[in-house]
Amino acid sequence: MLRTLAFLTAMTAVGASAAPAQFVERSVDVAGRTYRYQVFVPADITPHPAVVLFLHGSGERGNDNLKPLSQGLPPWLKQHTDFPAVVVIPQAPDNTEWTDKADADMAMAALEKSVMEFHGDRKRLYLTGLSMGGYGSWQLAADHPGTFAAAAIICGGVTQLGDDEDRQLFVQGVPAGSDPFAWVAQKVGALPVWIFHGGDDNVVPTEQSRKMHAALVARKAEVKYSEFPGVNHGSWQKAYATPTLWDWMFAHHR
Repeated sequence: MLRTLAFLTAMTAVGASAAPAQFVERSVDVAGRTYRYQVFVPADITPHPAVVLFLHGSGERGNDNLKPLSQGLPPWLKQHTDFPAVVVIPQAPDNTEWTDKADADMAMAALEKSVMEFHGDRKRLYLTGLSMGGYGSWQLAADHPGTFAAAAIICGGVTQLGDDEDRQLFVQGVPAGSDPFAWVAQKVGALPVWIFHGGDDNVVPTEQSRKMHAALVARKAEVKYSEFPGVNHGSWQKAYATPTLWDWMFAHHR
């Protein structure tokens, strides 16, 4: 009997250790609308894992719940299945921005539902995004101070690009007449941030990140800035491959 029990215990342990990392589909209802999102679930998920919220760029918008897996952090995760955190990957609908209140609320709702489902550690919630998702990351960091333990923001910005009035791609809520970068820095407060940008970005000007970095430095915030010389807009590949990024991020707890 004891030998049988030991065998079953060993098989259970082997089965548990063999659990693969995977992406799973989920949905969340916000303001009467259902949104689908993806969650990266690490292999051998630990009790109370860290949880990362990832915001994609404008090219991954839609409702297929697949395009957000094609750029940025998700492809990196496919090559690094030993990543130790749950990653929440919402999808912004077509013709919307992460800085829109509806999209921002949806992203936070997907994060909250995932924290509840996977029993995430609320002291280890992290934020990252690229391009439009970089803008959205600044928006969420400003609107939800004290929620995230650290953030990595890639080729994002704060102010409007060009004269396209149909695009609301700028941090919302900045008072008229205020310096938007100083205002965001004040709202972000004590959140540790690592900013990344390509030195030759012709989509979101590198100056957006330089100014945001300077505003945080002026407040003596914990901020790092990495600029990749000669790199255009796709700086997320180098950013997510930065060897010390995740050790830095996960060293921070609220």
